[in-house]
Amino acid sequence: QVQLVESGGGSVQAGGSLNLSCAASGAIGTSMCMGWFRQASGKEREGVAHIYIGGGSKSYGDFVKGRFTISRDFAKKSAYLQMTSLSPEDTAMYYCAAGACINCGNFYCTRPDYWSQGTQVTVSS
Repeated sequence: QVQLVESGGGSVQAGGSLNLSCAASGAIGTSMCMGWFRQASGKEREGVAHIYIGGGSKSYGDFVKGRFTISRDFAKKSAYLQMTSLSPEDTAMYYCAAGACINCGNFYCTRPDYWSQGTQVTVSS
């Protein structure tokens, strides 16, 4: 079992930045991936960013366009998402996830076996 506790998020004006953190406890291993998903009101959930815990390779949703950076600290069993140049379209609930790494084209994505409680990100224009 893996437990995920997410922190960060909040409200910011367009163009601003926010940082999310996700601390894992339990059976998290280097063969796993961690990532973030988001779900805006009335929209489907979408993957934001993923990182392979062992090797550190990363992948991002197409909409990220270089604005977000995911990182991890395996010793702390934690992942981080730095978000810059935020726009109102980024407003959503953001969820940290952990699980097996799955093949997403040329990159790894996170199979969301475990979820955090989620945090709201609101970007005002």
